[in-house]
Amino acid sequence: MARICIVLTAILAFGSSVFAQELPRAAQAALAARNAGQSTTAQNWMISAANPLAVQAGADVLRNGGTAADAMVAVQAVLGLVEPQSSGLGGGAFLVWYDAATGAVTTLDGRETAPLGATPTLFQDETGEPLKFFDAVVGGRSVGTPGTPMLMAQAHKRWGNQPWATLLDPAKSLASDGFSVSPRLADSIAADPDRLSRFPETAAYFFPNGTGLVAGDVLKNPDYAATLTALQNDGPKAFYTGPIAQDIVSTVQNAQGNAGVLSLVDMAIYRVKERAPVCVTYRTYDVCGMGPPSSGALTVGQILKLIEPFDMATLGPDDPEAWRIIGDASRLAFADRGRYMADSDFVPVPTKGLVDPKYLENRAKQLNTDTALEKPTAGEPDFDHTFIWADDDSIELPSTSHFSIVDSYGNALSMTTTVENRFGSRLMSGGFILNNELTDFSFRTNRDGKPIANALAPGKRPRSSMSPTIVLKDGKPVLVIGSPGGSRIIGFTAQTIIAHIDWHMDIQAAIDMPRRVNRWGTFELEDKGETKTLQSALESIGFKVEVKPINSGLHGIAIGDTLTGGADPRREGIALGE
Repeated sequence: MARICIVLTAILAFGSSVFAQELPRAAQAALAARNAGQSTTAQNWMISAANPLAVQAGADVLRNGGTAADAMVAVQAVLGLVEPQSSGLGGGAFLVWYDAATGAVTTLDGRETAPLGATPTLFQDETGEPLKFFDAVVGGRSVGTPGTPMLMAQAHKRWGNQPWATLLDPAKSLASDGFSVSPRLADSIAADPDRLSRFPETAAYFFPNGTGLVAGDVLKNPDYAATLTALQNDGPKAFYTGPIAQDIVSTVQNAQGNAGVLSLVDMAIYRVKERAPVCVTYRTYDVCGMGPPSSGALTVGQILKLIEPFDMATLGPDDPEAWRIIGDASRLAFADRGRYMADSDFVPVPTKGLVDPKYLENRAKQLNTDTALEKPTAGEPDFDHTFIWADDDSIELPSTSHFSIVDSYGNALSMTTTVENRFGSRLMSGGFILNNELTDFSFRTNRDGKPIANALAPGKRPRSSMSPTIVLKDGKPVLVIGSPGGSRIIGFTAQTIIAHIDWHMDIQAAIDMPRRVNRWGTFELEDKGETKTLQSALESIGFKVEVKPINSGLHGIAIGDTLTGGADPRREGIALGE
């Protein structure tokens, strides 16, 4: 606990120093509001993201008349520089867009793909047993074809109005001139010295002169600036072909001790895909997000529909009965997630059946009890395919970043972006971290003779928990939300939606409240607030409970007569608007 308090104190100090030196008074006020548990309000536009430098870059774009898509390009480029442990050009992302002119919700899939040379047994040893997680992660074996640069370009082409090249200038300037290392980045480096030091380029960047970077160090990244210059001149083509692509492939294929199979062909054929959004009706709202290969919208949607028959408003946020219902609803949803959800381009996914109201109404009857469910199992949604899938066992550890944007035209953007594990594969190329996204696949291909939906295959996209979400009422957005956190993302997002809709919390209060997550049986409670009281109550009705620090990274905007933004105090960002 002492270490956690030190880090949090350092984060707050970091925020104050950065704003005093580099951000205007409005940003300083936003930081003060966040620290006081107060939302930030605005009339015209708003952005909430996990690092103040990225927020400032996006805010400048919005202030100058740019769209949310324009601001996204600037934000992502800066995030990849200042918090490389979470996201970047070498990773992937999901984007949900609400278009004010048409009222349409569009989702773009920038998830990484498995190389064509990958085999289903890539993460198994010579006996067919799964590799240990970090034996698979660290090195080239885990690297999928990055999707983020093409997603940035595609969104800008569809919805941007500012020149592409200018949107990369803030990140390029920070990379060339240097930026102040934040406590969160420094702490991440200090927590992973052995893996980060395994490869020379990564070690030289994070451990100059053999010593790890510390908070306040000024860090320059000329290689990243050069990559951004190439993107400015030639767009995403510069990333997926030519010297940048060649260096990525060479880095992956020559990773000492754990080489990968990514090729120039994989880079050249990568495409962002537009997917149909998955929307569920919750009370009087429509909750829309990313469908397969994300499990986010399906599982968040299932949780909300499963609790809908219950009067959550009357129960309130401190009632153990509310958390019994939410916890077991989540366990039921995760049982379906583990069996059915994967890349629908490769396996049939019963998307409609999983969120069918009658199916979930019947599943919700299991919650009509006074005690925890013994062992929830997957249901049998309407499914026009004869395969019977086995349950998945993939590991998805928390990292990632999320940001929410509303522009002056009324467009809204929710984007969750990742390199998967902290610092991804620990390989660097072109000044950015390469992902380890392939370890989101199941290491096993089958169980007891039944195939696993999320097994690896060439060209396939690994299942994700990222849950960028836009909540609408009467066809208009009222909440833009999402979070990092591995498979806990789903619980974080659902909890915040419930807090805002059922418990009428403003967005900052909903983000601040203690995290309470149940995925597979153990109720994880964040060690803050009235945790002991809730722990005892949940244990008395049959739950196994674990109290621990839980680091989410929720960033959201509520839309009403004004824009109201919230930023997770567990990270370093703010909500800023005018």
